[in-house]
Amino acid sequence: MFLELLGVVLAGVTGALVVYAANRATGGRLPRWLMPAVAGLAMIAATISLEYSWYGRTVAALPEGIVVADKVEERAAFRPWTYLVPYVDRFVAVDRTSLRTNPDRPDERIATMYFFGRWAPLRRVPVAFDCAGNRRAALVEGADIGTNGAIEGADWTQAPPDDPLLLVACAGA
Repeated sequence: MFLELLGVVLAGVTGALVVYAANRATGGRLPRWLMPAVAGLAMIAATISLEYSWYGRTVAALPEGIVVADKVEERAAFRPWTYLVPYVDRFVAVDRTSLRTNPDRPDERIATMYFFGRWAPLRRVPVAFDCAGNRRAALVEGADIGTNGAIEGADWTQAPPDDPLLLVACAGA
């Protein structure tokens, strides 16, 4: 976050310096309001650029085996351009390298899911998937794998057959 703030400030300073140089080159003929206006527009442009490039930069930095399952595109009234081109504010990824299965229950899998948010801390949650029953459950307090290999104590949620998290976790099932 600090580096992004620094980048936005540097964009504003650069914009102001460009106008300053142009004003010196023209003998001081440019209006006085142009320098702060260009600096402000440069800062807004840098902020918008950083907002739109966050998702691509974050996905490119993911290690191999972590697959993006779903993303949320944002639109906001105070950012009217997002109605034309929405930006990705958060997304969910499944760590396919963490997939665990029980040979006695091949349709049930456990994988680690990562929840990424633009200004939110990364959350890591183990999730159980029932590929045959189109169900999933976050493995939180009280949920465990029983002695028979079944997932016990989980609060299962019915998901539609086209649920992106199930599709990624159950690929190859």
